[in-house]
Amino acid sequence: MDRRRDELMTVHQVLDELGGVSRRTFYRWRELGLGPAAFKLPNGELRVWRSDFTTWLRQLEAAA
Repeated sequence: MDRRRDELMTVHQVLDELGGVSRRTFYRWRELGLGPAAFKLPNGELRVWRSDFTTWLRQLEAAA
């Protein structure tokens, strides 16, 4: 996907889309390498490209 047309999601947005997964769970998944690809902004906040989030969800679905 063209990143110019992609959306950056906040952790809060990711958690909302996952239907109430806790912030602690999300960060645990990151520690274990199980969460969606994310990166830190200079201010320390995390962002997830929507396309990476969608790909991650599809991989989970395929593995189920």
